[in-house]
Amino acid sequence: MKYEAPRGTHDVLPAEQPRWQRAIKVVQELCDLYGYQRIDTPIFEDTALFTRTSGQGSDVVQKEMYTFTDRGGRSLTLRPEATAPIARAYVQRGLFQESQPQKLYTVGTMYRYAAPQHGRYREHWQVSVEALGSDDPAIDAEIIHLYDTWLQRLRPRPYALKVNTIGDRNCRPQYVEALLGWLYANDHLLDDDARQKRETSPLRVFDTKNDAVRAALAGAPHLGEFICADCQKHFHSVRSYLNELGVAYEIDHRLVRGLDYYTRTTWEFIGPDEGAQSTISGGGRYDYLIEEIGGPETPAVGFGAGIERLLLATRPRTQQRRLPVFIARGPETRSEDVVRLLADLRDRGIRCDTDYVGRSRKGQEKRMSRLRPRLTLYLGSTVTIRELGQPDEQVRYEEAAVRVRERLRP
Repeated sequence: MKYEAPRGTHDVLPAEQPRWQRAIKVVQELCDLYGYQRIDTPIFEDTALFTRTSGQGSDVVQKEMYTFTDRGGRSLTLRPEATAPIARAYVQRGLFQESQPQKLYTVGTMYRYAAPQHGRYREHWQVSVEALGSDDPAIDAEIIHLYDTWLQRLRPRPYALKVNTIGDRNCRPQYVEALLGWLYANDHLLDDDARQKRETSPLRVFDTKNDAVRAALAGAPHLGEFICADCQKHFHSVRSYLNELGVAYEIDHRLVRGLDYYTRTTWEFIGPDEGAQSTISGGGRYDYLIEEIGGPETPAVGFGAGIERLLLATRPRTQQRRLPVFIARGPETRSEDVVRLLADLRDRGIRCDTDYVGRSRKGQEKRMSRLRPRLTLYLGSTVTIRELGQPDEQVRYEEAAVRVRERLRP
């Protein structure tokens, strides 16, 4: 029987790991620099957490959640996103009683049952950065700036940032009422997906991939005409801070996010690909989410960014990591000497390797051409240290590890 990875999943192979590890390392360094601390939550939660926060009518809840009943009869769901679990931990663990804002981030796998596409997997890796406990528009800009800096450090391909404000519970209801009136009056211009969203979460009709529907919605009421003064002031401040930070953006008044908990600021980073792969990161403010799950009134803002999408939007580095030391084997080389010297080198923090499959000298040289070791060691009665462009050096076995470390120093 031939086994394959489940549809919509993928293996991150050794050759791909350097890019992955660099992407994660850079964002962890940035989060530390910006004052965000790591939090890890379970990969599954009570299903109600996601239906309550994401919205019953959202695509995530309606079509994409991996939900199962455990042996105790509980309905559980593999996390489709990280914001709701972090919010749950914030309430359950009493983080709202600590100094605010709580600036948190996580790195982990998310699960969504959707049609697999290039860079879009059912199991995918995501970084989420969240600031809970502040309504300051400066922190909206800070989080956007963090992701923009992350992209810049990874050699991005062309990308754009779109921002919008979708108001709050004081002004958005009036807009939703006007939008619903227009949607019912123009039902013939909608597709079935838009009609379903109209009944459950009207703002999300703008989140459509249907070009004809998108063109028709250009005639719908304009959200900007309904935004209250407080939301306008907040959005103006976010834009002013982005200008101060040198983050380029464009305003997209039709930009909404796919989950119901967003308020005020929303944004998306758009990469060079078209279609479903165009959005490489998205986020926004969610000032009522903590309250929705039983916590105190807590303004909050954050983003989620898929690693796979991020790597599609950045240029790969062609240079491979170089192996510092390779121990070549000959017919007379004692395996005990190789094993002991490898251990001595590794005890000193020196990466090294040897041949384990009985290659000929020519075969080992071919492998070394790929590994590009700086030093090659040949074992005989003494250890010969060879470096391109330098004379060979013979040292005793007990001196070899120390001498190698000296040779490798800058």
